[in-house]
Amino acid sequence: MNWKSFILGVGIGAAGGLLVSGKLKETSLVSAEKVLKDVKLSFKKEGKVDGSWISMKPEDYQKHSLSTKVYKGGVSRRSEGRLEQFEFLADAYTGTVIDVYPIS
Repeated sequence: MNWKSFILGVGIGAAGGLLVSGKLKETSLVSAEKVLKDVKLSFKKEGKVDGSWISMKPEDYQKHSLSTKVYKGGVSRRSEGRLEQFEFLADAYTGTVIDVYPIS
């Protein structure tokens, strides 16, 4: 075996590894804890958070042509002495909040 073949093999292996690692990162899920932490930080900008929860197992979600996996969660806080409760949906791949709605 000569050096040219060896170097070519190493280069092809490294390029393949980078491609596979990029694909794995695209399909890996953001942790539910990180999503909840980010949502709570957003709610804390408007007041104190009393409680929060998140489902640790992502669920399938489809709306119109969008199909993804989402985490469902909730946050409660006090505003002007009243308890306000909200539920949210966050994309499990990016952590982006898709929807927030009050619970009546």
